[in-house]
Amino acid sequence: MEYFTERAASHREVLQKIRDRYGERARVLTQRSVRVGGFLGMFAREGIEVTGYIAKEAPKPPRKMLDPEEERKKILESVKGSSDGTLQQVLKAVNAIQERLDTHEPQKQEELHPSIVAMEQLLEENEFSAGFIREMSNRLRREMSLEDLDRQDIVESSVFQWIGEKIKIYEPRVTPKIMILVGPTGVGKTTTIAKLAAIYGLGHKGGKPVDVRMITIDNYRIGAKQQIDTYGSIMNIPVSGVESFQDLKKTLALYEGADLILIDTIGKSPRDYMKLAEMREMLDACGHDAEVFLTLSSTTKISDIKDLFKTFEPFGYQAIILTKLDETQRIGNVISVITEHNKPVAFLTDGQSVPQDIHEASVPRLLMNLDGFKSAKMSLRPREGRASGTPSGAEYVKNGVWE
Repeated sequence: MEYFTERAASHREVLQKIRDRYGERARVLTQRSVRVGGFLGMFAREGIEVTGYIAKEAPKPPRKMLDPEEERKKILESVKGSSDGTLQQVLKAVNAIQERLDTHEPQKQEELHPSIVAMEQLLEENEFSAGFIREMSNRLRREMSLEDLDRQDIVESSVFQWIGEKIKIYEPRVTPKIMILVGPTGVGKTTTIAKLAAIYGLGHKGGKPVDVRMITIDNYRIGAKQQIDTYGSIMNIPVSGVESFQDLKKTLALYEGADLILIDTIGKSPRDYMKLAEMREMLDACGHDAEVFLTLSSTTKISDIKDLFKTFEPFGYQAIILTKLDETQRIGNVISVITEHNKPVAFLTDGQSVPQDIHEASVPRLLMNLDGFKSAKMSLRPREGRASGTPSGAEYVKNGVWE
C-alpha cells in the first residue's frame, strides 16, 4: 500500500496537487493546518497538509440522474418542423416521462403498526444504526401479516433471527501460522494476545497444545514490553521485541519451527497515520502466512468504528476480535457496522482474566449481549455433546444451539 503526504497553501490547491500526482485512485485519510514556507521559522504562512493512500481500483463514475426537463427539451428540439403525426408521438413520450416522475414521487409516510414502532425503539436503545433499523422496519412491513404484527413475541423473535442471520463468523480452514492484531490504543490487544497464546498453548477446541511464540512491535507505550514479557514468563512462552522490518524478519526466521506466532502491534492513535504506515510496511516481513485481525472495543460508537474500519483497511484485516463485552449490554453499534461491511467476527473477550475471558465468536454469544428481546433469548438453550463445526447465523437461529 502506497501512502502520501502533500502540502499546499489552500485546501483546493493541495487536492489538485494530489489529483495531478496520483490520479483518481488517491484516497484522503486526514488533513490538518500547518505552517509552510518561510526561513528558519520566520515568515511562514498558513497551509494545509493532507495524508492518504493509493487505492487498488479507481472509483466508478457516479450515475447521471435523469433530468426530465432536459429530456423534454431534447425531444421537442428533435421534432421541430415535423408532421402532426410525429408531434403526437412526441406528446406520448412526454406524457410517459411525466408518468415515470409521478411514480417516483415520494409517498406520504404511512402510519406504522405499534409493534413496528416498539421494535424500532428497542433497536435504537441497543444503539443500532439508523440504516439497520430502517432495514428491519421495512422487512417487518414487507414480510409480516397483520396477525403476526399483533403479536409482539413473534415480531421480537423474527427481528432477533434476522439480526442473527446477518452476523458472519470467521471460519478458518486451518490455524494460521502467524496472527497479527492491529487496532487503536486501549482496546486490549496485548491482553488478547496473551489469551490467544494461552488457549492455543493449552490446546484449542480440545486439540493438542501447539508451540506458540509472541512478538511485540509496541515499543512506544510505557510498560508494553514488560506486560507481554510477564505473560510469556507465566505461560513459559518465548517473547521477542522488534523495532524494524529486518528485526521482524530475523525473529520470524528464528521462530520458523513454531506452530503459531502471535504479533502485538503499536498501540498508537488511529489518527497517527505516519506511524501506522510505518507499521504496515514493517509487517510486510510476515509474508503470506499471516492473517490480520482488527481488535475493536464493543463500547466504541458507530462513527468511530467506521473511521477505524477505514483507517486499518490498508492492513487487509480478515476478521474482527471484539473486546470488552463485559462493559456494555448494547452492541447494536458493532453489529450494524460489521454487517454493513460484511466483516466476520473471530473472537470475543469479556474480562481481564487469562485465558478464561476469551471465547471463539458465535452468533448466540453476540445476540445474548443485546438488551431486551427477553422472549427471543429464552429460545437460546445450550446443547450438550455438540459436534464440531460452526454453523452460520441462520443455522444457529433455526436450531437454537450454542456454538
